[in-house]
Formats: sequence, C-alpha cells, structure tokens
Amino acid sequence: MEQDCIFCKIANGHIPSATVYEDEMFRVILDLSPATKGHALVLPKRHFRNIFDIDETTASRLFVVAAKVARAMKKSLGCEGLNIVQNNEEIAGQTVFHFHLHIIPRYADDGQKILWNPGTSDPEVQKEIACKISEALDADK
Repeated sequence: MEQDCIFCKIANGHIPSATVYEDEMFRVILDLSPATKGHALVLPKRHFRNIFDIDETTASRLFVVAAKVARAMKKSLGCEGLNIVQNNEEIAGQTVFHFHLHIIPRYADDGQKILWNPGTSDPEVQKEIACKISEALDADK
C-alpha cells in the first residue's frame, strides 16, 4: 500500500466506499462519478501503477472478479451490456495512478459513447508491428 494513494486507502478499507464485492485481493466499489447506473471500479488491494506493473497472479484473478461482478450487474440492474475499460498512463486517460478496471453497465439510450474511430491498416505495416511485438515478448521469456 502506498501512503499517498487514494485508491490504496479505499481498497484497503481506510476510506469508506460503496463496496459491492471484496476478497483478499480486490475491492469493487461504485464509481463516485459514474458514466451509468452501477458503474464500478475493480481495485487491487496491492498498489500497481497500471498494467505495466501488475503481476500475473493479480492480472489473472482480476478477470475472474470482473466476470462475477458483470453477471451480478446484468442480473440485478437489468443492463443490456457493459463496457470494461482500463486506461494506462496520462496519454490514454489514466487520472489515478493505481491500477483499476472500470465496469460500466450499458442501457438503451444511456447517452454514453465509449468508442473509437476505426482507422485503416496496411498488411505490410501490420506484419512489421506484429513482428516487433513478438520479438519483445520473446525477449521477456
């Protein structure tokens, strides 16, 4: 836990929150500035700045928790779908530098637009990019 991290304090119960789920590794809370009704944040209790720092055990358990909460949202809130959003670094919209996953229930006419503008790609450029990423993955083995 980092002393100055607001999400560490919330995840570890030092600051009250509207908690919807908790286990030994995570606390899931309702977002104070929700995009839609039921918008929740999955917070690891250990501090990780973002996805670049998170360990494999925490990362794999994260989606087990997210799926459990998503099913509960669908059942209890009647949402028609949901978005899972996770931002890393300021350039990508991260504003709190403690890893967190947004689970945003979606409803007809909820007014949210969580999309991007599709671009185009060249098959040769795709091949070059895939090769660079594969080489970096091989270097980490």
